[in-house]
Amino acid sequence: MPLWTVHGDGRTVAPGAVVAPTERLSWPATVAMGVQHVVAMFGATFLVPSLTGFPVSTTLLFSGLGTILFLLVTRNQLPSYLGSSFAFIAPITAAVAAGGLGSALAGVVAVGVLLALVGVVVQVAGLAWVDALMPPVVAGAIVALIGFNLAPTAWTNFQADGATATVTLAAVVLFAVLFRGFLGRISIFLGVVVGFVFAAFRGSFSVPNPLRGGKTPAELIADAPWVGLPQFHLPDFVSPGTWTTIAMFLPVVLVLVAENVGHVRGVATMTDTSVNRHTGRALIADGAATALAGGFGGSGTTTYGENIGVMAATRVYSTAVYWIAGGFAVLLAFSPKVGEVFNSIPAGVLGGATTALYGLIGIIGIKIWVDNRVDFSRPVNQYTAAVSLVMGIAGFSLNLGDFAFGGIVLGTVAALVIYHLGNLIARARRTGADDGGPIPAVGQLGGDPLD
Repeated sequence: MPLWTVHGDGRTVAPGAVVAPTERLSWPATVAMGVQHVVAMFGATFLVPSLTGFPVSTTLLFSGLGTILFLLVTRNQLPSYLGSSFAFIAPITAAVAAGGLGSALAGVVAVGVLLALVGVVVQVAGLAWVDALMPPVVAGAIVALIGFNLAPTAWTNFQADGATATVTLAAVVLFAVLFRGFLGRISIFLGVVVGFVFAAFRGSFSVPNPLRGGKTPAELIADAPWVGLPQFHLPDFVSPGTWTTIAMFLPVVLVLVAENVGHVRGVATMTDTSVNRHTGRALIADGAATALAGGFGGSGTTTYGENIGVMAATRVYSTAVYWIAGGFAVLLAFSPKVGEVFNSIPAGVLGGATTALYGLIGIIGIKIWVDNRVDFSRPVNQYTAAVSLVMGIAGFSLNLGDFAFGGIVLGTVAALVIYHLGNLIARARRTGADDGGPIPAVGQLGGDPLD
């Protein structure tokens, strides 16, 4: 594992320069930036266990450990923070309702193992087959339908306290457009803080919780010790309903592949194209981290776009920063009081934040279409996106004996079948309905017009 060399004077980054993965700034600056990355990922990472009922401290612990494992597997060459993946929310929620926490954890472990196997194949065979299976129109549809499939959950939480939800949502949007740089990139976290304070003034923390011994959230926070072990749970692979619920998790593998591949390509674009050779290792690492988390009670992980934004803003891609971030997250996980603070977040706050978050997941899918200039004049592309999105948004379901398939599974299968079978037929018939590839660029893309 290479050692870091000090970039320049260790304090500043020259205009146009970046701090490479194998470089670092001074240790005080590196520590500060590591803590900054924890703050950047916190807003999204703690929302996943809050929404699914998983222990927050446990998820945070395996988020930090997963980040450290990722750095080890990628040989300290690829900067990334592994936070809770929103792609797991829908299948975990359904699995907990159908078979309990153990069944949900079994699904998380299954995703991790499959993702690691995909990583092995990619490392050996390269990326061409992934691009062939999931071209931009399919990848964008899968990512988008996962976000939009969660819309009813956001609405349920929003209805619980409309005033708090509205204030939270307004704060999220306001901070995103009011601040530049780092503060703008953590607008969701800042919005949650505003909603949390607003709910506290309205008395939300003085309402007894019958599921927590009749204690109020304020009492639960006050009674929690500052230091303590996270809660650990084991997956259940033996219950009859477990293997039924695992099927709901399979589309998540496709999403994690797309997210990891996109992360690596993003870092490569901003640092060095040679980073792309670590794509297979990135998939293996995220798969191993997800399986580890699911094996002991944590939620599945993914490479975080929030932290890519921080790197882009600071131009610091040092992996030393992520060692600090992972270690700091592990330390926070051993504070039950911190966990109770997160567990006490009112439904209205979650409703306001998730209205933005779930929509943003959908927009990321649409951005994949835009960035790759998908030609939506072609019927195959039109129906690939249209059918899969409606299935995901409406929550289509199909029961086949003991197996139940929800909108995410059906939408994903629809996207894959319509695209590949539709292209096969259209090209055989020469109807012109097939995917003709990206639209050719006409004129300058971005920037000011050139005379």
